[in-house]
This record gives sequence, structure tokens and C-alpha cells, in this order.
Amino acid sequence: MRIGLFAVGRLKSGPEKDLAARYFDRFAKAGPAVGLELTRVAEVAESRASNAETRKREEAALLLKSLADGSILILLDERGKALDSEAFAGLLGAYRDQGKRDLTIAIGGADGLDPSLYDRADATLCLGRMTWPHQLVRTLIAEQLYRAVTILSGHPYHRV
Repeated sequence: MRIGLFAVGRLKSGPEKDLAARYFDRFAKAGPAVGLELTRVAEVAESRASNAETRKREEAALLLKSLADGSILILLDERGKALDSEAFAGLLGAYRDQGKRDLTIAIGGADGLDPSLYDRADATLCLGRMTWPHQLVRTLIAEQLYRAVTILSGHPYHRV
């Protein structure tokens, strides 16, 4: 299954970008052994519209345009469902085992996600109830993708 990340906002050079890249690289190397492949990290600039609703709508249109037909869509939102790492790995494994070809994880912009995306989403997850800047969210999800691969492969990286 091909997994991509869609993020509103661009990571600038620095430690967050380096750390996210390190985990994405680990995921890309270890994932194919368990049927998971990193296809892309798509960054789009934040909308410059004058109000939040229009910005969210424009950013949602870019996300929907980037989705492959039939793609699974997972939204990251502080009001989403909290999963532990094993449940997240299980979710990815279940989609893979159902024969799903594409999965996209979406990180919204500063204003959040457009309401229309929740109807389209297959899952809405949170990385905790706190609000995180997208730079840290990208690093957290990159690490969790790598951790999911290690869980699915039985690698000892994940310890409880």
C-alpha cells in the first residue's frame, strides 16, 4: 500500500525537518518488507485568503485534488480518535490487508481542516488533545509510521 502525507505549510530547514526526514527515510527503507511504501510528502502553501473559512476551503480543494481515486484519507485533528501505536499499526495493516492501494494522511493548516473533509475521511485521528504546530506533527507522524512498520514486522524498536 502506498502511503503519502499531505501537509498545509512547508517545513523550513532545521532540526524538525531533519528529524522528520530521518523517520521518513527509515519508513521508506523498512516499509516494503511489510507491504507499505512511502510515495510522497506533499506540501502546499497556506492559503492567503482573507478569512479562515475560505482558507480552509481552498486548502481542502488542494488536498482533494491530490488524492488518488479510491485513496484512504486519514485526517489528523485534535478532536479525532486517539490510538496507541499498536492500534495505529493495526489500522494501517488492516487497510493494507483489505487491498487498499493508496492512503493519504493529511495535516491541516493553522485554521484547521474544512468541514467537507470529515465526510470524505475514512478516519480522523489525533496525536493527543493538545494543539501541535505542523512542524512537530510531521515529525510525530513520521515516527509513528516507522514505528508501525516495526510493529507489523515484529522488530524490537517498539517496546511497551
